[in-house]
Amino acid sequence: PVSFRDDEDTFKILIATDIHLGYLEKDPVRGNDTFVTFNEILDHAQKNEVDFILLGGDLFHDNKPSRKTVHSCLESLRKYCMGDHPVQFEILSDQAVNFHYSKFPWVNYQDRNLNISIPIFSIHGNHDDPTGADALCALDILSCAGLLNHFGRSASVEKIDISPILLRKGRTKIALYGLGAIPDERLYRMFVNKQVTMLRPKEDEDSWFNLFVIHQNRSKHGATNYIPEQFLDDFIHLVVWGHEHECKIAPSQNEQQHFYVSQPGSSVVTSLSPGEAVKKHIGLLHVNGKKMKMQKIALETVRTFHMEDIVLADHPDLFNPDNPKVTQAIQAFCMEKVESMLDNAERERLGNPRQPEKPLIRLRVDYAGGFEPFSVHRFSQKYMDRVANPKDIIYFFRHREQKEKNENDFNFGKLVSRPASEGMTLRVEDLVKEYFQTAEKKVQLSLLTERGMGEAVQEFVDKEEKDAIEELVKFQLEKTQRFLKERRTDAEEEKIDEEVRKFRESRKKNTEEEDEEVREAMTRARALRSEDAVLIAASSDEELMDTGMKGTGDSDDSLPATLSRGRASARGRGRGTRGQSSTTRGSSRRGRGSTSQESATSSRTYKPVSVPAKNKTIMDGRPSI
Repeated sequence: PVSFRDDEDTFKILIATDIHLGYLEKDPVRGNDTFVTFNEILDHAQKNEVDFILLGGDLFHDNKPSRKTVHSCLESLRKYCMGDHPVQFEILSDQAVNFHYSKFPWVNYQDRNLNISIPIFSIHGNHDDPTGADALCALDILSCAGLLNHFGRSASVEKIDISPILLRKGRTKIALYGLGAIPDERLYRMFVNKQVTMLRPKEDEDSWFNLFVIHQNRSKHGATNYIPEQFLDDFIHLVVWGHEHECKIAPSQNEQQHFYVSQPGSSVVTSLSPGEAVKKHIGLLHVNGKKMKMQKIALETVRTFHMEDIVLADHPDLFNPDNPKVTQAIQAFCMEKVESMLDNAERERLGNPRQPEKPLIRLRVDYAGGFEPFSVHRFSQKYMDRVANPKDIIYFFRHREQKEKNENDFNFGKLVSRPASEGMTLRVEDLVKEYFQTAEKKVQLSLLTERGMGEAVQEFVDKEEKDAIEELVKFQLEKTQRFLKERRTDAEEEKIDEEVRKFRESRKKNTEEEDEEVREAMTRARALRSEDAVLIAASSDEELMDTGMKGTGDSDDSLPATLSRGRASARGRGRGTRGQSSTTRGSSRRGRGSTSQESATSSRTYKPVSVPAKNKTIMDGRPSI
């Protein structure tokens, strides 16, 4: 183990991911869990006097977090991250590149109007990713308020160039790379097609500690529905991997690429699965030169979660399916198990008064072998006052039995026989695809594609794009009509059907073109929503005019607009590329020594580093995309 002193050359970074603020916020028992733990994380950062906090995505659980969630987040950030404590590192890269999508393209602690004591750098996750006509996400609100630095956003869906934020503290230099969540299959294909490039400084490229933050599937969920570690460049020293909720924060080395991977896991239990039962931690990362040390910090405010499995067939001495009273015996056995878990939870809580009183309990019962499940609702009534999740304590499933079914019979229930909480991630687009592929011929898609429809349904469900499905149908219909006109197909039903079928098959094979179709349809849907919003706003203005409030509305609107334009243009020109000198900030409350960025970046250029050629061997035997 490497020993570190807290000196002018050592970075101290607090690392966390998947905080999921607002998860179950309306639950009377668990509603405040995420906010309490977020405060604990920030408190650890403040007490350890870290240089900055690094978050790996999914700060918010909902894509459009509630007013309460946003308010609680702002309250915590203002309480813990603002103050007079000096920030001891400087930014050497061109911040106009690092934060190119922001109206304030510089790091928040260098803003003279703000007093930041702990900067936060964060990428977005799949829960809080940019959506809508303006491609904004919840992190952009925090960034605009100056409380967080949102980085790792990709400007293009065709090619990704990841430009690092270059940090220096004394003699230690960190190149911080980030890539916000992108649909796994699309990013997988971009890696294969060499469309992902990580830029490196030309000067002294071997003197940097390269730290990469990513938010993707790490475990394999399908042929291309994950990102293999081997896809990442081998010059990286440490990868902080978000999205996976199981805590594996101790860095493990990838034997092929030789970098280390730390998977912090979530700070709240969002599914009652085995991975979530692992104790939750955050990390305190020390970096000195190219040496690092990850110190695990156990979270004390996380609600304890206990889980056990029972296979009834493994207890023939206790349970006989032919016994008429076997169900009562099973129920009594399950009650004993739950009571045992509650006792363990109570003992664990005795040593930790900050832990919530009611634990999460999960008992998975495999009732294969002729047994019948009992009433879960009645069982849960006994634990309403003792367990945080009384309604889903028991989960019945049959693991061993598989009934033979007619190939033509499609059982949609089969797809959802194990919910996502049991460790199997169910994706909307996968359900749609499997439904249409296995459905009867008369209800199969003949013009639209399963992939496109799946993407549209996902946008409708996850992002509340109410026009997504309609616009996709219109778009694909228009494209098919244009194709038929160009082919000058005879007006015979059979010939038209044949041409449509051929056209559909050709589109299915060209996945990139199909992705482009979906993006175009989603853009239309967002534009349509924006038009609706304008019409609603216009009608609201008319109502104001009718009630004699036009004068007040005009005067209120005009003054702030003028002020904001004047300040934005002045700040944009004066500080868009401003860096910070080697003198550390904090000599006075506002005295942050800063010089023009040009001197720091004029000689600092980048050269592209493509995916190593050896990655080609990974693709051997890979199913075609």
